[in-house]
Amino acid sequence: MTDSDYEFLEPSRPKRRGWLKAIVWVLVALLSGTVATVAGGYFYITSQLSASGIEVYSTDGSSFELPTAAQINGPINMLVIGSDTRVDQGSTSYGPVGSALADVIILVHISQDRKNAVVMSIPRDLMVSVPECRDPDGGAPFPAKEFTQINSTMTKAGPACTLLAVQRLTGVSIPYLAMIDFKGVIAMSQAIGGIDVCVANTIDDSYTDLYLEAGDHTLIGDEALAFLRTRHGVGDGSDLSRISNQQVFLTSLMRKLKDEGALANPFKMFQLGTAALSNMTLSNSLTDLGVLYGLARQVNNVDLDKITFIQLPVYDLEGKYAGRVAASPERSQELFDLIVNDQPLVLAEANPGKGAVVAEDSATATPTQTSTPNPDGTDKPVDEAATTDLPSWVRGTNAATTSCSN
Repeated sequence: MTDSDYEFLEPSRPKRRGWLKAIVWVLVALLSGTVATVAGGYFYITSQLSASGIEVYSTDGSSFELPTAAQINGPINMLVIGSDTRVDQGSTSYGPVGSALADVIILVHISQDRKNAVVMSIPRDLMVSVPECRDPDGGAPFPAKEFTQINSTMTKAGPACTLLAVQRLTGVSIPYLAMIDFKGVIAMSQAIGGIDVCVANTIDDSYTDLYLEAGDHTLIGDEALAFLRTRHGVGDGSDLSRISNQQVFLTSLMRKLKDEGALANPFKMFQLGTAALSNMTLSNSLTDLGVLYGLARQVNNVDLDKITFIQLPVYDLEGKYAGRVAASPERSQELFDLIVNDQPLVLAEANPGKGAVVAEDSATATPTQTSTPNPDGTDKPVDEAATTDLPSWVRGTNAATTSCSN
């Protein structure tokens, strides 16, 4: 190669190094941006958790704070509330702004051995006895009431009062509370990419602006919210029919979360939390990211066919309380005792109620009987208590069973 050849090649070498430097700087910038995004998201979630925390109490007056590791590893009880507040929800189609009520009330219990979980829906029209509730604004406490509609408990005294009412009703100590509003439901449905539901008969509900023809649908955003809110479009138009319809949605949601491994994936939980936390109120016992992730992993350990969705057994009231319901004394107490004693609540077959039917092509509703490995690799015998089925009068289904709105 001649000197002239070298003279031709030399200027190009710094040029190549320039391109390499450019690529390195681009990668550094991208990495820095990713780290900054994650750090910013983490800061956002932790700040939202801190801001959303409220003090909640047991019936003996003691407050529930952040749990210990032993408490997370024990039986888990949580109350989930769907608020119907119209304040700052961004749409006039939800109806006029009024008092915030507990539109959806759900008690979740996960057994200590993580073999069973129950999700009990409590009708918003239930008449209950409510203990004295503290004023969240620091004023005089709100007096106890002997007989009042449970969804009104949070109108003045907030969701902590609803939690007290459910603890009084059930006898279950419930240290965790999570309340979500309309915008939170919308954000969650969007973050998960929609929820698949089956509709047996056309839903046409002018109250929630929901129209769904019979068949399969993927619900996201406002449509997902309308599906959860509708009652005039399903069953006999009662709140009990609406609960059956909500279980169509919730069981599908649980299947999706489990199928995608979202409950055991910190990044997916991070995404869901970012989407919903600004529209949620949490008890102080849930204002730690580690606690939230730990609880999600506990739910993930329960098999779908052992996650049982049921309705509180009730009877219709008459006279001035017509249109409202009361808990069936013996039947409800039977279920409460099972939860208090951490006993399994398993359905032999789905009995979803008036607002839903089991899909014709659904997987079996009968829970599978599985053995649990010993540390040495052998199988423990199946616990006979775990195979005991709930009475046939219990309305509900399990998360492995596909049901359709009806």
